[in-house]
Amino acid sequence: MAETSMHLTLITPVQTVIDQRIRRLSARGGDGAFGLLPRHVDIAVPLVPGIVAYVDEGADEHFVAIDMGVLLKTGSSLRIVTRRAVAGDDLAGLEQLVEEEFLNLSDLERDARLALARLEAGVVRRFLELEDSGRPQ
Repeated sequence: MAETSMHLTLITPVQTVIDQRIRRLSARGGDGAFGLLPRHVDIAVPLVPGIVAYVDEGADEHFVAIDMGVLLKTGSSLRIVTRRAVAGDDLAGLEQLVEEEFLNLSDLERDARLALARLEAGVVRRFLELEDSGRPQ
């Protein structure tokens, strides 16, 4: 008997966003958009930031906005691993959630990026000083 559904698990470092059976999935990889059905060949695909759409067993369509990630299909199992994900049932509401979650960097993340930039600049400056001190006068 042919498989009619797949089990989708979508996880981030902090939570499992989706863990349910689905009929089909659409996503976007580096080479463009693609769709998966239960009997499709096994595949591993790097995903670009965007929307993953899927249809559950009740034939309802759902959406998840993701950061970059990886999709792995093995048999009837689909796994997506991503840094960040926000789920929603309508695209308009999802757009607002994405703006809140993805586009507005938290103060902590902004401070960490600034500290890293300062550290990198300090390392470069120190290398230049070492290079200058090693030159004959």
